[in-house]
Amino acid sequence: MSVQQPVGEERGEQILSVFDTAFGDLLAADPAAFRVKFRKMASSAFAFYRGTACLFYQDLEAERRGGPYLDDRTARVWIHGDLHAENFGTYMDSQGRLIFNVNDFDEAYVGPFTWDLKRFAASIALIGYAKALSDEQITELVRTYATAYRERVRALATGAKSDEVPPFTLDTAQGPLLDALRDARSLTRFGLLESMTEIRDFERRFAPGGGAVELDAATRYKVLAAFDGYLETLPESSLTRPDSYRVKDVVGRRGIGIGSAGLPSYNILLEGNSDALENDVVIYLKQAQTPAVSRHITDPAIREYFQHEGHRTVISQRSLQAHADPWLGWTELNGSGQLVAEVSPYAVDLDWSDIDDPEEIAAVVADLGRATATMHSAADDESGHSELVPFSTERAIDAAIAGDEENFPELLVEFAHSYGARARADHQIFVDLFRNGRIRGV
Repeated sequence: MSVQQPVGEERGEQILSVFDTAFGDLLAADPAAFRVKFRKMASSAFAFYRGTACLFYQDLEAERRGGPYLDDRTARVWIHGDLHAENFGTYMDSQGRLIFNVNDFDEAYVGPFTWDLKRFAASIALIGYAKALSDEQITELVRTYATAYRERVRALATGAKSDEVPPFTLDTAQGPLLDALRDARSLTRFGLLESMTEIRDFERRFAPGGGAVELDAATRYKVLAAFDGYLETLPESSLTRPDSYRVKDVVGRRGIGIGSAGLPSYNILLEGNSDALENDVVIYLKQAQTPAVSRHITDPAIREYFQHEGHRTVISQRSLQAHADPWLGWTELNGSGQLVAEVSPYAVDLDWSDIDDPEEIAAVVADLGRATATMHSAADDESGHSELVPFSTERAIDAAIAGDEENFPELLVEFAHSYGARARADHQIFVDLFRNGRIRGV
């Protein structure tokens, strides 16, 4: 489906309206953070696209009640919510394996599976344009993604064994994915601690500067109380010795990503799994955001399932990601839901800057299609939250695509080109709005 949108002044007013709804309260609370966010978004059409999931879903509003390949089941699966080409990277799973997979689940929710695929496809169109690929080359990349996704879904739906659809690890990954995993393996917990902390009076503490903000006594007390609540949300297997609960230091933090502008955030330094100082653990606690997609999903059963946005983020990530971060949990602070997770020493994002050869890009895109399918397939009746998704996701998606195999890649190709062009035009409109002081409150 092509995305038909107004242009010029009319589109500018539409963008301002969506921004006001999505960012208004946070922007009013911290306009400086949004000035930084918006300057990053102004740097490229892709950076703008990354920061405007709210606009993307507003533009998909016409599909809220239907669309190709959507039925009562495939319109109600766990989705990532912000699936673009840079939201992939490495992590250490709860079994100690380095995995390359989808990351950043802040926008995750329950909705139509095609929304994830369309958001990714448009991001590939933007990356391809920035790398001066032709429309025909971009078309082939999107078809490659769609085909890889479809083949992996079919394999999972028909009972493929785990060795036939393995995760991307140091043993199975290739190309830039393997490079990212090797980079992650070269990192160490000691290196992370050295960059964030120092030894004072024979104990590790957060170092001043570098985005760390000292807390007053009242704020520190509230954060520690929230930490106590967070511990109750962890699986019993997460903490390997009792004094892993011991807090050594707490600071506020600045300088987090485009998607988290204006959200209060804290770092907490914990005792590691031994008395040695080099294996202490840093976790972060940040106010969870309202996912953009949730404004366009009206099912009250979905909305009422979650205690708050922190709970929603964690439950979604645990559903979408096999063997998630053992420190992943939620809590409340000042009446708002909070996400808590480890500041991982082993996190390396996929770097597109040196992926320029069309054949290499195609190989990466195919792997990301397989990763997307595996993510969607993990989030089903076996994920532990069958109240929301009480069926096999991969079988439902497989059946829906089987109904019209031929047009499945073409749906994504058409959307990628039309929305890629729309995002490039929107980026220029946004830059003009921003530099001319039209965004209220910034």
